[in-house]
Amino acid sequence: MKSTALITAICAATALASPAFAETVLRLDEVAVGELDPAKASDYADSILMFNVYDTLVLPAQGGPGHTPHLATGWEVDGSTYTFTLRDDVMFQSGNKMTAADVVYSVERMQALGAGLSYLFAGVTAKAVDDTTVTMTLEKPYAPFIASLVRLPIVDMALVKANSDSEWGEDFLSAHGAGTGAYSVVSHNPQEETVMAKSDSYFLDVAEVAPDTVRLRYGLEPATVRTLIAQGEHDIASQWLPPEVVQALANDGAQLLTESGTGGFYFKMNTQKPPLDNVNCRLALSAAFDYSTAIQMIAINDDVSGGSPSTGAIPVGMFGANGADMALAQDLDAAKAYLADCPYDPAEMNLEISWIAEVPLEERFALLMQSNFNAMGISSSITKLPWALFAEQVSTAESTPHISQLFVNAVTGDPDTLLYGMYHSSTPGTWQSPEYLNDAEVDAALDAGRTATSDADRDAAYSALNARLMAIAPTIYGFDRQSVFAASNRVNVPALSDPEMAFGLDGMGFSFRLMEMTGE
Repeated sequence: MKSTALITAICAATALASPAFAETVLRLDEVAVGELDPAKASDYADSILMFNVYDTLVLPAQGGPGHTPHLATGWEVDGSTYTFTLRDDVMFQSGNKMTAADVVYSVERMQALGAGLSYLFAGVTAKAVDDTTVTMTLEKPYAPFIASLVRLPIVDMALVKANSDSEWGEDFLSAHGAGTGAYSVVSHNPQEETVMAKSDSYFLDVAEVAPDTVRLRYGLEPATVRTLIAQGEHDIASQWLPPEVVQALANDGAQLLTESGTGGFYFKMNTQKPPLDNVNCRLALSAAFDYSTAIQMIAINDDVSGGSPSTGAIPVGMFGANGADMALAQDLDAAKAYLADCPYDPAEMNLEISWIAEVPLEERFALLMQSNFNAMGISSSITKLPWALFAEQVSTAESTPHISQLFVNAVTGDPDTLLYGMYHSSTPGTWQSPEYLNDAEVDAALDAGRTATSDADRDAAYSALNARLMAIAPTIYGFDRQSVFAASNRVNVPALSDPEMAFGLDGMGFSFRLMEMTGE
């Protein structure tokens, strides 16, 4: 039975991928590795896969705040219990009908695997009332719960169980899709490429001009991407290209797509490793950093940039953020004063600054930091780490570099999913949290942000958090980020070019069903 079901699913996907009349192909790239298992997805490439192969109960509203029904037609809240009414016309790509049992399975699978963004659903009890009604009861209040549901992809329970000997089907879902999404997986190599095809059974209308086939490639070199776009063999470059390459592509006629993020670019300091286990040493490095030069390094042209000045630990516009008029700036006098109170001898320091091999721009920031620190009499060494090796090293404080460079975003659009995973003492050892921070005041503010019942109270909690983080400096807050993508003129992407169509959630602008292949 298992092999028969798998063959049927593969044949269906292959049939969908078969060239139709005037088939269109969208080609784009991202940093490796593409994680296809929806319960393990956490990075940008993973998000692109998840948002296209799977669907969620709700979606962020386009062009503004809030959320709209998607697989759910609506919901009601009674204390800590949320009751969702499901659509009754949704089919999985396998041909199985989606029911409340699949929603319950998806919640329990996230909890059982304990990977990716599963912490969003800790303490949630899901029950199927009938085929189209499901309840979720929270163990304790969680203010942004509806927002968290954009990270609960609904999985085809019957397909998984028919094709795996394990309850949760990790072996199957690491290589195959099992969603209701507008695109099905044709083939998947997490180091090289994922090929997807437009589904003919999607429950919403998908325009004929949406791409028929999508080829998401991983780890392409900037020079390769530039050549491919110039030759008309690539459509959307990743956000990780060096600014001058993006500039050159724009000068050659490429369009620039943007995604305003709810996150930033961070230089994360290992608070458990001397000399950065001392707050004055960390404050000295934060004050010594040249923020204005960092902003200049990410400018594409006079109108488009990869970010805006940071004002603190929380990006401008989110709960608790400082105003845009409070941009951080280098202050060498303050840096020297902090260094004088640091118990470690600067002459004996040798800080390890790491950068991610797949993001060449980070090498330049490493060199900038090295120069800033040298001016303070502090030596440093620069280490290039492939993403997979970096993720492994930061699993323990001992092997984590002194300073790690990372783009981190609010994966649900809510500040809780930007800040909790970085700074709460219960979440060390992930790629988001190489600071290994353990601070009671930070924990209290983060917990308050989760449980407060009004926007005003949440804003107050995050304001307190912002102040505390700036006082103890576990991180150098480089800039608030904006992703910039160079793209061919063969594709039109309203969600990445029209603010009224933007989702306000990183990666969702790459919903292929909303794109248009123009054929130019």
